Amino acid sequence: MTIISDSTMELSDGKFHRLMGPEATPPFSEHGELESVWGRRWGAADEVGKLRSVLMRRPSRGLGKITEDAWNEELGALVDPDRRWYWTGPDAPNMPLLDTQYQGFVDTLTANGVEVVFAPELGSTFTKAVYTRDPLVTIPGGAIIGRLAPRMRRGEEQSITQTVAAAGLPILGTITGAGLVEGGSFVKVRKDLAFFGTSVRCNPDGYRQLANILEEQGITLKQVNLPGYLIHLDMCSVMIDDNLALVNPRLAPYDYMTALWDLGIETLEVDSREEWACNMLVLDKRKVIMPDHLPLTASMLRDEAGVDITAIPFREILKNGGGLHCSTMELQRDWA
Repeated sequence: MTIISDSTMELSDGKFHRLMGPEATPPFSEHGELESVWGRRWGAADEVGKLRSVLMRRPSRGLGKITEDAWNEELGALVDPDRRWYWTGPDAPNMPLLDTQYQGFVDTLTANGVEVVFAPELGSTFTKAVYTRDPLVTIPGGAIIGRLAPRMRRGEEQSITQTVAAAGLPILGTITGAGLVEGGSFVKVRKDLAFFGTSVRCNPDGYRQLANILEEQGITLKQVNLPGYLIHLDMCSVMIDDNLALVNPRLAPYDYMTALWDLGIETLEVDSREEWACNMLVLDKRKVIMPDHLPLTASMLRDEAGVDITAIPFREILKNGGGLHCSTMELQRDWA
């Protein structure tokens, strides 16, 4: 009987390891590598590439428990005394209407060939969890999990992480410590350049952590400061094409607008009577879905920039504090 010593086995194993690898290249996010290892070209390099897949979560049944006796005259909203929810205006949510309008949005996406990945419903107190834009950001290759600012939303992050990971999306990083990062304040304008609006909901520590993660991915992150209690950059700006953005100049930071101009990006302005018209979803370059109660801005975009607009009813969910853009996060857009 031949006895093989441990040292001989280790030497033999070393030869196998040399033969079989390692292979550091091609890098993680190269198209062929992503597709062969992770199944598809996950993530997004900008806000305007052809939309392939989005993350959504249906409106919480907890919204149906909101009653009109919670009216707060000072805030102009129905407000939970325990600060777990608010609903703008004096009327309680119309749940049949809300569900119908939300399903209409889903149907419009699928009719345009967009895959919809649903996160599961959470407890009834998670009335803002419908806004899947906020718990993460996506870049070429995968997602970075954020950290939500208000206590009413804290805890959505775990569910979102589990959902996108189960779909196959790589997790490239997570915001920790005292950092606060919400996806609504993150805008990709170039494959190697993004902006982050710090605000009452997104703090400098979150910016620092996100910038460090993005630096490893070859992306520079620029910080802009949002005015007053404006919470997210997507409330005052949206990219419509590589070199075209819609902005609300009454809300958008001037340093952000000048940065766009310096990049050669043209800006169009929302109609002053439609303050929240930036919150739309881009399906492809100059092709968008927007709420149908914003006809003035829609007409301007068609006439001045040739934008293809699909207008849908979506007003009821807006009373919960967010719109079409807030209600989705792109998991995959075409990127070069």
